[in-house]
Amino acid sequence: MKKMSSEELRQSFLDFFSDKDHLIWESAPLIPQDDPTLLWINAGMTPLKSFFDGSKKPPHPRMATTQKCIRTNDIENVGRTARHHTFLEMLGNFSFGDYFKKDAIKWAWEFLTEKLELDPERLWVSVYENDQEAFDLWREEIDFPEEKIAFLGKEDNFWEIGLGPCGPCSEIHWDRGEEYSCGPSCTLGCDCDRFLELWNLVFTQFDKKEDGSYETLPKKNIDTGMGLERLASVLQQAPSNYETDLFLPYIKHLEELSGVSFAESRGQEEMAFRVIVDHIRGIGFALADGALPSNEGRGYVIRRILRRAARFGRQLGLEEPFLFRLMPLLQEKMGPVFPELLERGGYIAEITRIEEERFAETIDQGLEILEDYIEQLKQEGGKTLSGPEAFKLYDTYGFPLDLTRDVLYEEGLDLDEEGFNQEMEEQRERARKDQAHKSLGFGDQKGSRLENLVKELEPTRFTGFDSLKEEARVLKTMGPGERKEDLRSGDSGFLIVDKTPFYPEGGGQAGDKGRLYNSGVKGRIKDTYQHEGLIFHEVEINEGSIAPGDNLGLEVDEGRRMATARNHTATHLLHQALRQVLGTHVQQAGSLVDHLRLRFDFSHFKALGSAELKALEKEVNRQILKNLPVRAEYMSLGEARDRGALAVFEERYQSRVRLINIGPGYSQELCGGTHLQTTGSMGPFKIISEAGIAAGIRRIEAITGFNTLEYFDKQEQRLQKIASQFKASPDELEKRLDQLVKEKELLQKKLQKAQSYSLADQARDLLQKKEQIGDITVVRQRVEVDGPQELRQLGDMIRDHLESGLILLATEQKGKAQLLTMLTQDLIKEKNLHAGKMVNEMAAILGGGGGGRPDMAQAGGPKSELIEKALQDLERFLQKEKDKNK
Repeated sequence: MKKMSSEELRQSFLDFFSDKDHLIWESAPLIPQDDPTLLWINAGMTPLKSFFDGSKKPPHPRMATTQKCIRTNDIENVGRTARHHTFLEMLGNFSFGDYFKKDAIKWAWEFLTEKLELDPERLWVSVYENDQEAFDLWREEIDFPEEKIAFLGKEDNFWEIGLGPCGPCSEIHWDRGEEYSCGPSCTLGCDCDRFLELWNLVFTQFDKKEDGSYETLPKKNIDTGMGLERLASVLQQAPSNYETDLFLPYIKHLEELSGVSFAESRGQEEMAFRVIVDHIRGIGFALADGALPSNEGRGYVIRRILRRAARFGRQLGLEEPFLFRLMPLLQEKMGPVFPELLERGGYIAEITRIEEERFAETIDQGLEILEDYIEQLKQEGGKTLSGPEAFKLYDTYGFPLDLTRDVLYEEGLDLDEEGFNQEMEEQRERARKDQAHKSLGFGDQKGSRLENLVKELEPTRFTGFDSLKEEARVLKTMGPGERKEDLRSGDSGFLIVDKTPFYPEGGGQAGDKGRLYNSGVKGRIKDTYQHEGLIFHEVEINEGSIAPGDNLGLEVDEGRRMATARNHTATHLLHQALRQVLGTHVQQAGSLVDHLRLRFDFSHFKALGSAELKALEKEVNRQILKNLPVRAEYMSLGEARDRGALAVFEERYQSRVRLINIGPGYSQELCGGTHLQTTGSMGPFKIISEAGIAAGIRRIEAITGFNTLEYFDKQEQRLQKIASQFKASPDELEKRLDQLVKEKELLQKKLQKAQSYSLADQARDLLQKKEQIGDITVVRQRVEVDGPQELRQLGDMIRDHLESGLILLATEQKGKAQLLTMLTQDLIKEKNLHAGKMVNEMAAILGGGGGGRPDMAQAGGPKSELIEKALQDLERFLQKEKDKNK
């Protein structure tokens, strides 16, 4: 057996298949590019699905990769076993209608036994129970012993992940030896640690459909996968994956940070090392590929494993953020193979540090409460933490469910996850109904009435994409008091019709407003809402009356609708511009558009600079000036996905979706809102604010069209007013302000010089008031100064004229007390006094605290009325210190 580093092993695999006429294909990003049904790339074949199902032509009929993968189905086991990981590298060779089982088996055997020189006697094989062809190939082509081939069922030897390409497989296993056996009857397929799966050869010949059926693919394919981590453990003769060169550098660094030895660690300490060094790879690679921590989707996976690693750091005594300190090592070790780590090195470490710091703010309180629950549970002889208690930890204290689960597992306790999920669903349902009831003015007591309407009436037909006017029939009126069957002049209420051009509030877009009319009726539609397919018009009747069965004319306010459409189309342009300027990690996190402005929330890790904001404005306005067509198309979700349409991962889409295409080829997004026909009718686009609203989430507010012109007009008026106040024209204003700034700086220097003379006079006065407490010279006084900086300057002036002594000064600033203590070096050495301890005790009298160095310290507190009492406490403190030193 050759002993090889992981770098050599990876390259050896790629070189071997390159020699077999395979195209070496670069690893795809961890985030699926065109498949919103998947959180992560979780296998080598996942990015190649379209080649397998025949929808795209592969660049070569034979390919080989080393693919980055994240698997999250068993995060709880990572660290507890020798081989579970969140992040792993999958070595794979693939055939698209070219070679099939015979060559796949033959080359796998050749690579393992000839290239790597593994002992054939220690290799075992499994095949699918119905795959006699594979069994015969192993026997006849490889001359493999029949007694070392196991027929296994679908659970073990049939590969499929969700829908799409799948098929039977044959696995090659490494026999670790009888010392790992579970007993005399131990054989391939049992659950012990003796047989280690090395390589899975998948014979992809079926396509799994949504109805569960399997269709034969147009061409039979080969998809193989071999984990680099497991293979390295065999070649490096390591007892676990963690003791290979893929993990040991991080373990060594952790030992230096924590002072704990991995070799000597056991139990929770050993598990902590494993969890951290596994999770750090998953975090780093995911961030490099554009994921960001959040509370949903893949962002939640990153947040979950990062927080899990941070919590296990405490098992090693690492209380402060430390994971970000491991990121440079990850870039050093893996960057040569995966350059995205090097390109985004600072970004990865910064995001990790920010997330660690935010988690540190909440973990202690949550752990303390969970520990109380556990103690109570054990006293009562219970074994399961209740769902409501787990939900309270999550909802009230922000303590993640996965960490609750981890802690309980370590204590040998279970979690009532069904109860937790029930609490969560009840809260969501309450929020959903409350929002609908409040939007429609029903209140909680009318909830049943709203649900009855949904059952009673057919969904409202929306016609507003084609026209802003409609002739409709009234289905239901909801008026004030007991009058439920009609709405009369002067009444306000709600109206449901069979069809309407009024767009209801939803998808981040405000509802339409407008008017209603017929021969005897005039009224105003003040807003529009929707609930479960029904569109509710909030109305005010000015003349006549309305009852079910009446025919009405409905007309949307065109100016308002157009202004809203400008802003909505602008969000799509802004989204694309953000991805171009900041990077493809940008994902939509929310939006709001109405006739006045647009608001767009997106994932990004830091504030945008002025240059970035200008670049965004320039890009959006460039696309406006191109007057690009804006088209809406209806299609299946699969077709939209194949076109590369942007979609919000957490959003639930129908099987048929609406695609807004701005282009050709500029922007494609799934969207149900109202839009312009061309970008040129949007008018000028202007960003008016950018700010952070949550961890890793930024918000841009912007305006378009006439609102932008009005904004510029107001800015011009403001500029004219300011210029006149400074007696200058707008063109001369900048020069005038520069002149005033220089004059201000000169005056500030003169003022500081005058204040310095004033402080010197005050210091001389205080020195004349010095006193003796025992054998210590003391300057103790309440003073009037302008802030803590002047207080320190005054203290320094006094100390410069004290050969030996103690200074205690107090002042009041904005109703709060501030203290300063200073000591000469002889009092520190001979009297064992400490300025920080002294000021902290006296600040306690003021209701505050503080500290500092032995020779100088500051503190403060809200009780400024007790300043004199704090000053007089000095005698007590000095006597206490004197007694301690006897």
